Amino acid sequence: MNKELKEALDILEKEKEISKETLFEAIENSLITACKQHFGKADNVKVEIDRDTCDFLCYAEKEVVESEEDVEDDCLQIPLKLAQEISKKAQTGDTIHVEIRSKEFGRIATQNAKNVILQKIREEERSVVYNQYFEKEKDVVTGVVQRYLGRNISVNLGKADALLNESEQVKGENFKPTERIKVYILEVKNTPKGPRILVSRTHPELVKRLFESEVTEIRDGTVEIKSIAREAGSRTKMAVWSNNPNVDAVGACVGMNGSRVNAIVDELRGEKIDIVCWDENPGNLIQNALSPAKIVAVYADPDERTAKVVVPDYQLSLAIGKEGQNARLAARLTGYKIDIKSETQAKDAPGFRYEDYVNDYEEDEYDEDYEDEDVLYESDGEVLSGEAYTGDGFLEAQDEGTYDENAGAGFLGEEEDA
Repeated sequence: MNKELKEALDILEKEKEISKETLFEAIENSLITACKQHFGKADNVKVEIDRDTCDFLCYAEKEVVESEEDVEDDCLQIPLKLAQEISKKAQTGDTIHVEIRSKEFGRIATQNAKNVILQKIREEERSVVYNQYFEKEKDVVTGVVQRYLGRNISVNLGKADALLNESEQVKGENFKPTERIKVYILEVKNTPKGPRILVSRTHPELVKRLFESEVTEIRDGTVEIKSIAREAGSRTKMAVWSNNPNVDAVGACVGMNGSRVNAIVDELRGEKIDIVCWDENPGNLIQNALSPAKIVAVYADPDERTAKVVVPDYQLSLAIGKEGQNARLAARLTGYKIDIKSETQAKDAPGFRYEDYVNDYEEDEYDEDYEDEDVLYESDGEVLSGEAYTGDGFLEAQDEGTYDENAGAGFLGEEEDA
């Protein structure tokens, strides 16, 4: 038994995660390469390796000819006299196996054989790493910050290095070498120099994956994340839905005394997170998405994907948010183009008045079995069907002010000035 070779293969298989069969094939190819380098050709060379004992045999298949004068190619033919020394039963015209001793190879042939094995090991090692991280694509992993490459950051993921580009970094986040961070794997490319891994700290899926790892109910499918909108480093809005009426979706994500959501906020370096309930009714969903602002009425048009929202005068700044952030994130979360006005502004604005919808509704004959997709939502719970007015987009904030962030439900961030 070739104990040294067996031990070497066991170590490589354990450390590099390269299968023994691949290593056996590399050894066979290296011996054939050495024979070709030593003899000039290796078409008739065969290599056999016992997978259990690691004993190997390298031989050449040669045709037996009558005498030395009949030998035209030493690599392919052998005289009868020499053939009978190997096998007494050899006859002219037979094919016999002539053993090739690897110790007879020259320095160059040996070096080439060694290079073939090393090259195969490197290729398989890169392939194993690529497959390992390709399976983790679109997932979150923990990495160690190594160094800054200009404005980009090199992050060590264990067996491979990833690149955190400047465009995928959150503004204001500064990392120190050896610091551990969680990153979202955007893409894994296979290149001649090994896998190239691109990661992100700004992708909305990063927040989603963090909640999946932190919240058991999301992981087992009891609670679903229906939609998510994020402005990295500032605020995230997330709509959740529970498939079990006995499980509160928002409460499950918040955790006891906010333990679950706070762990994610800490990982995101203080980024604020709003968690709201998903609702199939677009009016209810838009009202939830605009929290913590209080809503007087929502006029939603599912066909045009637009909505007109009326809020109390003192809630206008809160509904729009600082630099329009609250309304912008609500629009991304719901997929609706949202136009917001205060009660005073809505009195003179067509499409924002309650009468615009009630009058049209009363003129039409009402059919109890008919439900229109267009919905008029009132904060007191009354729902009427009618033709909704298509809005003209966002209302720019005309005034700024301060507000109490605890005024609405579902907001879990820290205090912030409007």
